Amino acid sequence: MIEAEGLGRRFGDLVAVDDVSLSVPDGTILALLGPNGAGKTTIVRLLTGVLALTSGQARVAGYDVARNPAAVRARIGLVTDVPGLYEQMTAPAYLDFFGSVYGLTTAARVRRTDELLTFFDLASHRKERMVGFSKGMKQKVALARALLHEPDALFLDEPTSGLDPLGARSVRELILALKHASRSLILCTHDLDEAERLADQVAILRQGRIIARDEPGRLRALGSSETTVRIALARPCPAGLAELRALDGVMTPTVETDTSGNLATTTLTYRTVQPTEVNPPAIERLVALGARIVSVSCAAQSLEDVYAAVMTGREN
Repeated sequence: MIEAEGLGRRFGDLVAVDDVSLSVPDGTILALLGPNGAGKTTIVRLLTGVLALTSGQARVAGYDVARNPAAVRARIGLVTDVPGLYEQMTAPAYLDFFGSVYGLTTAARVRRTDELLTFFDLASHRKERMVGFSKGMKQKVALARALLHEPDALFLDEPTSGLDPLGARSVRELILALKHASRSLILCTHDLDEAERLADQVAILRQGRIIARDEPGRLRALGSSETTVRIALARPCPAGLAELRALDGVMTPTVETDTSGNLATTTLTYRTVQPTEVNPPAIERLVALGARIVSVSCAAQSLEDVYAAVMTGREN
C-alpha cells in the first residue's frame, strides 16, 4: 500500500511538489504522466525516502516515510530514470552485493540472481563487466536489482526506456504479474499507450500538482465525446460524400484516395457524437449507392488526446 496526503517539496522558492495526495492499494498500478519538470521523479523520491518532505505525510508498505525511511527502503524496489550501476562490476557480482545489503542469505542471492539474469536474457553475459553493456542491458540490470528482494511496493521511472520491443513487452508482462501478486506500483512514463495498457489509475501532473486523475477510460471522457469513423471502400463511390453530408449527426465528412500502393484505396471519414445511431444509416445509404465496404473502424478519444487537452487547458 502506498498512501500520501498533502505531499509537498520546496527547493528554496521553487515548489516542486504541491499538495499531492494519492492512494495505491496492493494489487494496483498508478501511472504518473507529465512533462519534464512536472514533479513525477520528485514525488517518487519523496515516497521512497530519498528526499525529505517539506509538508504532508506518506506511508509505504505500512511504514511512515518521514519517521522510518530505512524500513521503507528495505521493502520497496526502485528503478530511476538513470540506472546508476557500478559498471566495473559484473551483473552477478552487482546483484549479489545488493542482495547482501537487503539481508538475503547466500542461497537466496544465488537463486534470485540466476532467476533474474535468465528472465532478462542476461545469463550469457555473466562474466562481462557492465561498462560494456548497452543502454537496454543496463536498464534490465536496474530492474533486476529492484526485484531482487521481492519488494512489497515498486517505483518504476521509465522502466522500458532503452529496451527493444520484445524486452519492453517482457517488462510490461512482468509489471502486470507483480500487480497480480498484490504489490502496489507507481509507474512514471512518457509512453501514454503504456500507461493506458498497464495502469488502473492515471494521474496527470503539471507544475507539481495533480490536475487530473482517474481510470484511463474515465479520463478519456474528460475531453471530447466525438468518435472518428473511417469506412474503407474497395473502389470509389462518387456520391458517397454528398450522402454523408446530408445525414444528421455526421460532422466534417471527407474522402481520401490513396494511389501509392498496387491497388488504389478510398476511405470515407467523419466524426460523430452518436456512433450507434449514425453509423447504421450511414452504412445503409452507402450500400444502397453501390459502395463496396471493406471495413468500418471507430476511434474514440485516446489518452493522448486527453493529455494534450489537459496540459493546454482545453479540457471540457
